[in-house]
Amino acid sequence: MKAKLIQYVYDAECRLFKSVNQHFDRKHLNRFLRLLTHAGGATFTIVIACLLLFLHPSSVAYACAFSLAVSHIPVAIAKKLYPRQRPYIQLKHTKVLENPLKDHSFPSGHTTAIFSLVTPLMITYPAFAAILLPLAVTVGVSRIYLGLHYPTDVMVGLILGIFSGAVSLNIFLV
Repeated sequence: MKAKLIQYVYDAECRLFKSVNQHFDRKHLNRFLRLLTHAGGATFTIVIACLLLFLHPSSVAYACAFSLAVSHIPVAIAKKLYPRQRPYIQLKHTKVLENPLKDHSFPSGHTTAIFSLVTPLMITYPAFAAILLPLAVTVGVSRIYLGLHYPTDVMVGLILGIFSGAVSLNIFLV
């Protein structure tokens, strides 16, 4: 029973992955998502966290930086404990960029990073959520679109990022 459920979830996930990744050849969408995916990368998120600390040193800025830093501890642990191969390696006909990432896919570090950074901002300044939430969700979707992550990789990254951001904000607002 358990094995059937796991297989069912995996099959559904693969179908969802393929339905997103199949649009890879759309020129403008491809260009947009290839650019936006970097908003969840280390360089971008670290620069934004440092800018927040420098330009607006506050408990929220410290929460963002702390959240970003600590959120990658469970990511690193999960990648070691659950060495899941990336979908472009496992699934035939996956469309992917040249020189794709070679490390394990679970969970999505880009998705974790962007959600860990924007969650304290969205909680503190709800008006910014109209911009930050679509940005973060699009980063997650871009990871699937680019053939680098399964949907569950992105969902777990989202959960880790939101949890890290919310806990960090509670720590720094006390």
